[in-house]
Amino acid sequence: MTVHPSLQTYADAWTHSIEAITELVMPLVEGEWNRATPCPAWSVRDIVSHIIGMECEQLGDPRPIHTLPRDLYHVQSEFARYMEMQVDVRRHHTAPEMTSELEYTVIRRARQLRNENRAPDTMVRAPLGAEQTLELALRMRAFDVWVHEQDLRWALGKPGNLDSPGAYVVRDILLHTLPRVVAKDAGAPPNSAVVFDIHGPVEFLRTVRVDAEGHGTVDGAPSLGPLATIAMDWETFVRLACGRVRPHAVADRVKTEGDQELAAAILRDFAVTP
Repeated sequence: MTVHPSLQTYADAWTHSIEAITELVMPLVEGEWNRATPCPAWSVRDIVSHIIGMECEQLGDPRPIHTLPRDLYHVQSEFARYMEMQVDVRRHHTAPEMTSELEYTVIRRARQLRNENRAPDTMVRAPLGAEQTLELALRMRAFDVWVHEQDLRWALGKPGNLDSPGAYVVRDILLHTLPRVVAKDAGAPPNSAVVFDIHGPVEFLRTVRVDAEGHGTVDGAPSLGPLATIAMDWETFVRLACGRVRPHAVADRVKTEGDQELAAAILRDFAVTP
């Protein structure tokens, strides 16, 4: 148990997903590590490398000294370059090297979480030399490992855990982004409302309301006259919001009512993860 209950939810979600990931990859043969995943440009090996690297950074380990090849065309920003470093440095590691490093890193991180006695607002390391609160760091690690667990499951043909503890952390983070997507990115008009009706292993109905100044908020109260309603299953919602698939590829799984132009604009800008 961690000292602060507000951290326990994220620690539990992280533990559940990281153990599932370990279970998924331990039996893989060499060739399976090269399978493509829905995470753009990353293989199974790349995702596991990313997870190892990010957990090592939370442990305070130094970042690798490594020069990225120039032909990594998916690396288009400083943030992407930062993330790719931990991935590319492990691209030629063998299956036993990957699984042993993952296992060792998870043991170290689990011990760190068990012994955690810092306050949730303690500032800790964040990407690109920035800082973030310990609570935010743990929340984002829970988010990251659950989404990547789903990437691995999709690549390996082993679906599951769509309603595990990490799923609810991901739900809350993605819901927090909806007002920006609707009001700012898609440009929903002032004094309008858009309803999201999500079904499946994780279900919710949320209304994004845009006020007279164009600012968006989200709540659980139904809207009597929404400008648009967007309905889809939970897995499709996650894949769209995390940039794993484009709207046209899942058009048969998304139902829209009302203002079709606005609904299309929202879906076009739906990906909120870098």
